[in-house]
Amino acid sequence: MIRAALAVAALLALPIAAGAEEISFPAEDGATLRAFHVPAASGVPRRPTVVALHGCGGLARPDQPLRLPAREADWAARLTALGHPMLFPDSFGSRGLGEACGRADHPMRSEARRAGDARAALAWVAGQPGEAPGGAFLIGWSHGGSTVLATLGGAPREGMLRGAIAFYPGCGATLTGSPDWAAPVPLLMLLGGADDWTPARRCVALAERAPARVELRLFAGAHHMFDHPTQAPRTRSLPNGQTVTFGADPAAREAAIAAVTGFLAAR
Repeated sequence: MIRAALAVAALLALPIAAGAEEISFPAEDGATLRAFHVPAASGVPRRPTVVALHGCGGLARPDQPLRLPAREADWAARLTALGHPMLFPDSFGSRGLGEACGRADHPMRSEARRAGDARAALAWVAGQPGEAPGGAFLIGWSHGGSTVLATLGGAPREGMLRGAIAFYPGCGATLTGSPDWAAPVPLLMLLGGADDWTPARRCVALAERAPARVELRLFAGAHHMFDHPTQAPRTRSLPNGQTVTFGADPAAREAAIAAVTGFLAAR
C-alpha cells in the first residue's frame, strides 16, 4: 500500500479532519485503486468507517491528485466530525478513465467492476487496526448510489458491511430487476421527487419489495444532487441526448442530513 500525504486545504472545499491522505490498494480486477482516506476528528469517540462512492464525475483525472468535490467534502467534514473515518475510492481516474455521465459506453458499470471496487474498499477497511467489529457503512451518490445497490445484490462478505445509504441511485433492471435482489443489511435510500436524471419511481418500487430492510425518504420537488451545499439548480445536456436538472434543495438537504446521521447513529 502506498501512502502520500496531501495538502488537503488546497484540494477540498471545506476543512476536514487533519491527516487526510491518498492511499492505494488492489481492486478485484487487478487494477490499483487510488483512494482518499479521511480520519475521524480527534476528541470524539471512534465510529465505523464510511466507504463513500463518487458519482459519474469521478474524483480526478488520471494525471491529477485526488480531490473531493464540494458535495463529498461537505459530507466528509460532517461525518468525520461525528467520529466516522471515510474512504473515497476513485474508480475512474485510477484506470485512466474520465467521467461516465450520460455515457452508455463507459466501461465502469455499477453492477460489475464498480461493485468489485466497493468490495475491495470494504476489505481494506476490515484490515485496518482499530476498526469496529461488524463492518463498515457504504454510501454513494447517483452512479455511486447505483453501485451501492449492486454491491448489496452481490451479497458482500458477512461481517464487512453493517448498513448502506444510496442517494438518488438509478434503480434500473440490470441492477435490481432480478426477483432475487435483496438488501442483506439495512438500506437508506434518499430520492428527489422531481429528479429527471435518475427518476425515483423504480427505486420506490424496489423499496416496496423489501420494506423490512429498506428505509425510503422521498423529497417532493427536489432534483438530482439535492444535498449539494452550494450548487444552484441548473440544467445540463448529456452525451446521450438527455437534458437533466440538478442542484441543491435546502429543505431536502437538511432533512437528508438528519436522516443520514440518524441512520448511522442507530447502528
